[in-house]
Amino acid sequence: MSTRTTASRRLAAATAAVLVLGLGATACNSDDGKSSGSAASAATTGATSAADGSGAVPKAKGGITVFAAASLKETFTELGKKFEAANPGTKVTFNFGGSSALATSINSGAPADVFAAASPATMKTVTDAGGATGQPTTFVRNTLTIAVPKGNPKHIAGLKDLTGSGVKVALCAKEVPCGAAALTALKAADLNLTPVTLEQDVKGALTKVELGEVDASLVYKTDVQSDAAKIDGVDFPEAAKAVNDYPIAALAKAPNKDGAAAFVAYVRSPEAKQVLTAAGFQAP
Repeated sequence: MSTRTTASRRLAAATAAVLVLGLGATACNSDDGKSSGSAASAATTGATSAADGSGAVPKAKGGITVFAAASLKETFTELGKKFEAANPGTKVTFNFGGSSALATSINSGAPADVFAAASPATMKTVTDAGGATGQPTTFVRNTLTIAVPKGNPKHIAGLKDLTGSGVKVALCAKEVPCGAAALTALKAADLNLTPVTLEQDVKGALTKVELGEVDASLVYKTDVQSDAAKIDGVDFPEAAKAVNDYPIAALAKAPNKDGAAAFVAYVRSPEAKQVLTAAGFQAP
């Protein structure tokens, strides 16, 4: 075989090898590109899903009517505004009052989506009538204190001082959670007290002190804190025997069931808990 023929065969073999290597590299690059593209596509899809809220709880819409204990007025008003801001197109309307009266209204057919009571006993009147959806949840607790005018002119230091001669006291009616708690505390102190007035909710009892119509009233710590410019609070040990749990529930006949569920969930959220604890409520 000639030297020229041998050289030609070697060149052809080398060229073939280069072609094979080139094709293999192209194939590998093609596979890698396809795999990378799939990963990028998946990541993009995930990011888009997170951005548009897919898979999250649907936003609430429409009007939501909340029946809530009077002692929740300041905090729930704030939470209502925050909820509306987070859920454009919603409008939260509150009916604040004595829990027992609110429960009676609900059982009588008053249109409401959510009930937040100041005691399990008042919530029970609604659940026993089949008025709640699911099991009510305790979301905060509250403790009694003695509300006195700024400066405490009668120098009241405890429950016993409320029984002193000439001391006028306002209590909540016994049917109202703050009234039932007051009776429990007085019993724990082994005291009998005749109030000059019985109010239908805790705000009524507090107002009597603000107006100077009474020297003291038994209200919640949160009420005194919200009115600190006009009222001082006097703590007493027997209050530990009369701590009230606050349950909340969506109502069975709620006109806006999705809105009711969303609001209840919001009240139980970390953001709402910060607002409630800042106002003096205790974690359950």
